[in-house]
Amino acid sequence: VNQSKLDLFCKLGYGKQDICKVLENLGPEALEDDVLKELIRMGSKPQALENQAQPSPLKLVARGSCSTTPGLKRLGEDESDSSDSLRPIVIDGSNVAMSHGNKLVFSCRGIQLAVDWFRQRGHTYIKVFVPLWRKEPPRQDSPIADQHILEELEKQSILVYTPSRKVKGKRVVCYDDRYIVKVAYEKDGVIVSNDHYRDLQNENPEWKWFIEQRLLMYSFVCNRFMPPDDPLGRHGPTLDNFLSKKPVLPEKKLQPCPYGKKCTYGNKCKFYHPERLRQAQLSVADELRAKTKVLLTLGKEEDRWNCSP
Repeated sequence: VNQSKLDLFCKLGYGKQDICKVLENLGPEALEDDVLKELIRMGSKPQALENQAQPSPLKLVARGSCSTTPGLKRLGEDESDSSDSLRPIVIDGSNVAMSHGNKLVFSCRGIQLAVDWFRQRGHTYIKVFVPLWRKEPPRQDSPIADQHILEELEKQSILVYTPSRKVKGKRVVCYDDRYIVKVAYEKDGVIVSNDHYRDLQNENPEWKWFIEQRLLMYSFVCNRFMPPDDPLGRHGPTLDNFLSKKPVLPEKKLQPCPYGKKCTYGNKCKFYHPERLRQAQLSVADELRAKTKVLLTLGKEEDRWNCSP
């Protein structure tokens, strides 16, 4: 069983030493989901993510640029980002704006609220991706509210426009979701969106893992940007740990057993027994069986000695 699990997580890109360590801690009957959670808790990640974290010659550059360096400067990347304790934030501008506008209006105010929320938390790397055609004057079929906010965010090197152009009167738009996932993946950051990017998950297994583990959903309540306190579910990390590069594990507080030494559950008791730390934690029934077995063995030996000449 362990070998099949070892092969499975090796294919996903995890290190063999990390997998063996987790399997030793959890035991041979551990579920795959539990093994994956433990690997994530340890800070382990697929080898592809570690390779992407290093400088790579393949960088995301706006179409039409001559070299990679100016493109990177336009994105406003700093050398100090790697030393920051908080994860980089990549916001799906279209998704956030339409959500704030109740899917009827492209509300730029929603983007500003999201950016301000992460700024107040201390995040230094924040990028918002919006299609270039949103710069154009609003039309009746695609209304935009507070369009001046886009200009302000662009001046602050926070907002990035994804390319689009017109060919024979028809608009050709580049897929902005691909930009969002690619930059967040390369920066090992967090994607802020209510979109699941299912097409991109099917396209790339490494992106699938990343989207599942690093997608931060949200809600707007009375012009207040509100992400959940448990982004990966009730048994997952807290929001603070989710947004941190080095999550802090909560200390396990063991609750003492209310029955104390009178408890008859033995090793099946879920509570803490300080008096049993150096003892084999057997149930009362198991202890009686063990004592009876010892007495029977001693009795047989005595009979054998008595019968011998």
